[in-house]
Amino acid sequence: MDNTLNSHEERVLGALIEKELTTPEYYPLSLNALANACNQKSNREPVMALAETDVVRALDSLRFRGLAMLSADGGRVPKYAHSAAAKLHLDPAELALLCELLLRGPQTLGELRTRCERMQPFADLEAVAAVLTELAEREEPLIVKLPRQPGRKEPRYAQLLGAVPEAVDAEPAAEPATRQVRAENDRLAALEEELASLHEELAGLREEFAAFRKQFE
Repeated sequence: MDNTLNSHEERVLGALIEKELTTPEYYPLSLNALANACNQKSNREPVMALAETDVVRALDSLRFRGLAMLSADGGRVPKYAHSAAAKLHLDPAELALLCELLLRGPQTLGELRTRCERMQPFADLEAVAAVLTELAEREEPLIVKLPRQPGRKEPRYAQLLGAVPEAVDAEPAAEPATRQVRAENDRLAALEEELASLHEELAGLREEFAAFRKQFE
């Protein structure tokens, strides 16, 4: 790829691939149907609200890159299709995984296997990993394995047609001893705060009692 796709282009391309694989009877898509597919509230991350003009701009860019085209099926309404499989030399399994990553961002092997089921079933996680490895080891990689996030057991994978996801710069999970010390410090701080509050309340009571005594002197 000469240039990375922006978020609108990623969504349009992903929606075209998804509809071809899941509802081929309604594919290629009209502009209105494609906009609705881009703005679905299910199977999308993040949810978008693209106007038809946004979709047209994304289509123009994708057509220039050879990833989308105006369908030759004819009819009164123009319809659009993707050409990612031919342009990027993708088989159905590769196309389904790339589609899922375009539509929902970085995901684990388990998430990809479950969510790709409607487009392309995988026998097990090893089958998913094998396809991802092939995509990652191309001369021009289409997939990258992200560093494992703190607190998560499984690494995530991302597509490289768009911008490379930034690594999450998070603090590593603390050791049990560190968590214990921090918990004790938190309890001590809470006790100190409570004690200060009691001292303040006691001082107030003393002032009130002193004022009360003055009434009888």
